[in-house]
This record gives sequence, C-alpha cells and structure tokens, in this order.
Amino acid sequence: MSSKPKNLSLREAQKLALLSQGLPPAARTGPAQATTLSAIEHLGYIQIDTISVIERAHHHTLYNRNPNYKASHIDQLIADKKIFEYWSHAASYLPMSDYRFSLPRKHAIATGQMKHWFKRDLKLMNAVKERIKSEGPLMARDFDKKGSKPGEWKTAPTKQALENLFIQGDLMICKRINFHKVYDLTERVLPDSVNTTAPTDAEYARFLVKKYLRANGPGKLSEMTYLLKNVKPLVSKALDHMLAEGEVLPIKVSGAPYYLLPESLELLDRPLRKKAKILSPFDNLLIQRKRTQELFGFDYLLECYVPQHKRQHGYFTLPILWDGKLVARMDSKADRKTGILHIHRLSLEPSLTKWDAFSAALGKELKAFVRFNGCKGLYLHTTVPANYKPQFLNINPDLVV
Repeated sequence: MSSKPKNLSLREAQKLALLSQGLPPAARTGPAQATTLSAIEHLGYIQIDTISVIERAHHHTLYNRNPNYKASHIDQLIADKKIFEYWSHAASYLPMSDYRFSLPRKHAIATGQMKHWFKRDLKLMNAVKERIKSEGPLMARDFDKKGSKPGEWKTAPTKQALENLFIQGDLMICKRINFHKVYDLTERVLPDSVNTTAPTDAEYARFLVKKYLRANGPGKLSEMTYLLKNVKPLVSKALDHMLAEGEVLPIKVSGAPYYLLPESLELLDRPLRKKAKILSPFDNLLIQRKRTQELFGFDYLLECYVPQHKRQHGYFTLPILWDGKLVARMDSKADRKTGILHIHRLSLEPSLTKWDAFSAALGKELKAFVRFNGCKGLYLHTTVPANYKPQFLNINPDLVV
C-alpha cells in the first residue's frame, strides 16, 4: 500500500464505471445468445427479481447490455449448463465458469457456520432429497398432491426444505416453469467439465476482488464485500497482497480512496457513447445505492416498498442514463392488455439543462424500450418540471397515444 495513489477526476471515475459495466453497450457482432452469456460472465451476476410492472429485472439488465437480447436466452443458457441460479448478494444468475466460487457459502451453510433464514428440518430435507432422487426434478407444488396423508407433504415446510437443500448445494434449479423453480440433484445438473474444487480462502478473496473491479471499475473494500458475510478480513488481506504485487492499483477519486485494476486505465482512451439507456432499479450499476450517490451524485430509492403517501417519484421509477450521467427517472408500467407503456411521471434531475438533446436521445431509446416490454404505444402522464415538453412527443408521434 506504499505506492502513491493515482488521482482520477469524478468524471473519469464515472467513465471507467460505465465502460466496465458495458453501458451504453458497444456494437457487437455474432450470435445474440453468445453476447448475453458474455455479459453475464463479465458482470459476474444478474439479479433475479419477481416484480413485473415492466419486464423483469434480469431481462431488463441484460437487454441494456445486449440490444438483441431475448428472454429465451436465459432458459437456453440454463439448459446448456452455461449459467446457474444461486445467491450473490441476492438471488441471481451466475456463470457456470464461476461455480466453484459458490462453494464457500454452501459449505458454511451446510456446516452451520452461516445461518440461512429457514429452520433446518433434517428429517424432512432428507425425505425431500430422496423423493427427487427417485422421481426426478420437482417443484414445491409437487409435494402437495392428492392422496398424500394429512400433514405428510405440507407445502410450506417442504418449500423451506427445498430452499435449504438448494442454498447448501445439494439441489440446483435446473429450470423454471412459469417462473416456478424446478429442483434437481446437483450432480445431475452440473456439467461434467465444471470445476468443483473448493477454492482456498486466498483464492476466493482474490476472485471477489478481481471480479468486482473488472465489472465495476473503481471499487472500495466495502463495495467488493457488499452483503457478503464473513469475507471482509479475507478480502482486505488479499488486497494488501495484490497491491504489493501490482495486480491492483490504489487510486483517489475526488480525494476518496478506491482500488482499480491496472488494465482498467486503458478504458480512459475509449469513447463513451452518449446514447440514453433506461435502467432497471436492480441493474448492476445501481444496486449499491451509496456508491451511486458517491460516484454519480444520484440519490435513488426504489419506492415500491415505501407507503404511497410518502413516495416522491413513483412506485417503480427507472433511472435514465444519458451522456455518461444519471439525469432523469421515470415511473413506468406496461399494460399488457392494451399494449401501452405508461410513463406516470418523468422527472428530470435539476442538473440536466440540455432538454432538447436529452429528449431526442430518450425518444430514440423509448421506441426500442416499448417493444422490449411487449407494447405498441406510449402514454406520458406527467413531467417534472411541468414546463418540460419532451421533444420525442413530436419526433415519434406513432408511439404516443
């Protein structure tokens, strides 16, 4: 840690963060599904979320890295054993190439070193596992069938048993049917080629450092260990070694200390696309709200969990990226019956002054975003400030109802 930190401006740090995240995406050639896999492998995880006010978060996040993304990509990548479901900081799709780095958490939970939120009923867990072993892949609802003895297969306890077996690594999710998980034995899901050797503490810590910094650009220790239990001392030790060996650089952004991979500095020579992107609340760029505030000056709260009378921006507001900055947010809902994407409220950040240029960029992105959400038209209800009259209403009248 003796090397002198390199100073980066806030604008340079923002650029590194965005280019590391693949936002806005660069033009890509080749099969669309391969681009989706590449995005998952680079980012390290894609958070899964059940909210479907617009297209679900995992689809939305991948769409923003791959304009040719299709929801079927995830199902096929699961079937091809290229990705798998497990826990990152939350339920996520992870690259199968990183499978061995899921083993420390699984081992800690299986041995009782780490607690899961469901009570462990070992007798029921064994019974559930044996039934899957003999019958093949099953869903939680398969344990509540007619003909079962009263109390023998109660849905809630068996679902807890399934989740306990999943989180400790005995079961994996081999697919989803109508978004319901289908569980199977881990040994029947894993490809033969996967590395199942548990990493050492040092290997695991170095993996966390490199994976985070490669996907995010500048990073802090607290960000690399976000919502990961019992790893901060290991990662701190790994950072000391990596700094000494030159694998990681100390930098300062507006006086605040960060870490960076040396090769990430090369990104400063690349252009940053000015294109607008409408982001998911669970996008990898935004998931750590404190980081978003510190790097981008964007104070974001997902208000669907806030009582209606206390909401400032709306139920499900989507941050909008343009010209390398987070400049607006829109509260949206896709009405699948009518085919209309409703923007209940479009709010501009006070720092945004180039309204016309922003409107033109947003209008272009909205055309694709409407189609991505399975809609045909757009209805804008309210703008803040009220005198903001979006240029895209005139540019794309075919979209406006």
